[in-house]
Amino acid sequence: MRTEAVPAGLNARHHKAALGAFMVVVVAHWGEHLAQAVQVYALGWPLKEARGLLGVPFPWLVSSEWMHYGYALIMLIGLILLRGGFVGRSRTWWNVSLGIQVWHHLEHLLLLVQALAGANLLGRPAPTSLIQLLVPRMELHLFYNALVFAPMVVAVLLHRRPRVSEGAGMRCTCAVAPSW
Repeated sequence: MRTEAVPAGLNARHHKAALGAFMVVVVAHWGEHLAQAVQVYALGWPLKEARGLLGVPFPWLVSSEWMHYGYALIMLIGLILLRGGFVGRSRTWWNVSLGIQVWHHLEHLLLLVQALAGANLLGRPAPTSLIQLLVPRMELHLFYNALVFAPMVVAVLLHRRPRVSEGAGMRCTCAVAPSW
């Protein structure tokens, strides 16, 4: 009996394509954070003007808590939905990424709730996450995205080159060759 709620094809015959599409979204978002950091630290732009690549022509994107929360939710859903395709060592690393994203998502939920309620944490002038009480928002989200991204990359690399024993348990065609 199947216990997974995810359609079998997503983590079998469609896993490679779905994982590839998900990684494109993840890398594009990561690129936005890196572009903003370059704008601030390399180009010397004021933080209010450093909005990443899409935020320059569409400034509302940077200030939209809905957009930030939506991306955090998409990340969480993607990590959950694609999890069933990972086995062995790659599953462990994917789970690490998922666990970190759960926290990141909760931080964005807190930000969204503050924006919707019009009442910010500790009377701050803008919505504020818990760790943001210690670390500025831009740097914090760059760090969060790195924390989620690094184990995700390790998971994908291990998934693409599984040990023979791991490859035997895979239902997808993501593996390029066994590594052992």
